Amino acid sequence: MRHTEFWSRLDAALGPAYSRTWAERLVMSELGGRTAQEALDAGVPPKEVWAVVWAVLELPPQDR
Repeated sequence: MRHTEFWSRLDAALGPAYSRTWAERLVMSELGGRTAQEALDAGVPPKEVWAVVWAVLELPPQDR
C-alpha cells in the first residue's frame, strides 16, 4: 500500500475534511503511542498503519 492509497482510504472512511485532523490527533497504543501521521512520518509502512486504523475505526471487512 502506498501513502496515497492510505490517505484515499482514510478520506473515504472519515471524509476528506476530517481525516487529516483525525490522523494528526488520535494517539493509538497499537502504533507505539503515536498518531497515524506520526507513525507514517517515522517510517511505519502505510499497510501496517492502515491495519491499526481499520481496527480502531471498526470498519467493515471489505475496507481492510
